[in-house]
Amino acid sequence: MKPAVDPLAQLTEIRAIMERSSRFISLSGLSGVGAGVVALIGSGVGHWYLKREYGAQGFLRLLESTESERILVLPYLLLLAGGMIVAALAVAAFFTFRRARKAGQPLWSTLGRRLAVSLMIPLVAGGLFCIALFLRGAVSLVVPGLLLFYGLALLNASKYTLDEIRWLGLTQIALGLLTILLPGAGLLFFALGFGLGHIGYGLLMYNRYERS
Repeated sequence: MKPAVDPLAQLTEIRAIMERSSRFISLSGLSGVGAGVVALIGSGVGHWYLKREYGAQGFLRLLESTESERILVLPYLLLLAGGMIVAALAVAAFFTFRRARKAGQPLWSTLGRRLAVSLMIPLVAGGLFCIALFLRGAVSLVVPGLLLFYGLALLNASKYTLDEIRWLGLTQIALGLLTILLPGAGLLFFALGFGLGHIGYGLLMYNRYERS
């Protein structure tokens, strides 16, 4: 006699196969935690640097800086941003590669490339736009712009990966809009969105999908 077939188990297996074929499901929650920690450290370094350059007012003084002052600090800010991006990508690649290997899903598959392109187009456009804002004196709009473009990038990429990415993107967009109303707290909102937002998302993803 053949063993009884469990319809629920079959449906679960079919759903898992469909998700692996249509979505990149190997994003690791620990990647989000690592990226959040990098963002918090970068925010702290940026706060220290601005206090050293402008005194106790720090970020508030940067909002009112002259063109020559902005040009002087731009190389350092770009170097700091570049270092944060490289560190966050390295952490994300390490943990995602480890999870992809366990799940039997190649990291640089067609889905992986689509996900990367969907993220990079809004991020590159947003980064260049925010540099232009900074140089033209609209410093108060730089952090809101970073949060908004990052949120849009996550929304754009969410169709290729897990649904939680969409909610993280909506959170970043909401914080970006709120930062427009409170420009003096831009550095705080940067740490909240890119730092604590990523850590909270990463812990949620880890507990939901990876924790034994």
